[in-house]
Amino acid sequence: METLHIFESTPWLFYTATFALGLCVGSFLNVVIYRLPAILERDWRIQCHEYLELGDAKIDHKLQQLSLAKPGSACPHCGHKIRAWENVPVLSYLFLKGKCSSCHSSISLRYPSIELIAGLLSVIVALQFGVSLATLFALLLTWTLIALTLIDYDKQLLPDDLTLPLLWVGLLISFFDVFTDTQSSLIGAMLGYMILWTVFQLFKLVTGKEGMGFGDFKLLAALGAWLGWHFLPQIILLSSVVGAVTGILMLVTGLTRRQQPIPFGPYLAVAGWIALMWGQDINRLYFSSLQ
Repeated sequence: METLHIFESTPWLFYTATFALGLCVGSFLNVVIYRLPAILERDWRIQCHEYLELGDAKIDHKLQQLSLAKPGSACPHCGHKIRAWENVPVLSYLFLKGKCSSCHSSISLRYPSIELIAGLLSVIVALQFGVSLATLFALLLTWTLIALTLIDYDKQLLPDDLTLPLLWVGLLISFFDVFTDTQSSLIGAMLGYMILWTVFQLFKLVTGKEGMGFGDFKLLAALGAWLGWHFLPQIILLSSVVGAVTGILMLVTGLTRRQQPIPFGPYLAVAGWIALMWGQDINRLYFSSLQ
């Protein structure tokens, strides 16, 4: 309680602490984005071998031991174990000039970028919701959406390990009216899933192809649970427009081929975050324009 009082009376300290926390979480998100798909693929391979009775799957020893906590981070080029002072978000990258301290191989700019994005978005959340319970949960949603966006971009995968807990947390906090009431949350979760499931089935019926993955259904259901059913049209419209524009630009610039699948999860995540932050203002502006 004393800490909350300090944050309320000293806003700059609250925003600074939130930014620092966001940077640290961003560093962990780098681990989640890289390791979680590898862990899931390993487990699926083992399960497939067991189900098909093919014997033990041949898994690399390092992959067998892989988890989100172990082993410690290391340079992918020389195996140098990252020391604590080399793992300070953003600052270590700048101090090392973007290179491994051992083999001097380049470190991807993506790592500090994700840390910085997580930190900046965390501050925006803090500015929007202030010192409140809403900020705590909005930060949790923001960080999870960052991880889902990058995993889907890399692997075209929205893991149940992230989407389902997100759904259940959204339903849980609705009992406390953090972002919406329980009735709206329940309807939002059901409609969110069913809307995209229906689109998926119609597209498959017409074209014979699958236009999206089941993870997209679960992500929209989770966003519906967090924000309520009345934000679903806004999320779907925003994600569709952004997705269409981005897809056209990628085709024109040659960044993707016409038949290459484009993940929809990142657009849902971005639209969901915008709805979280400014959804009520957007809806209010839209309805006022109709009068």
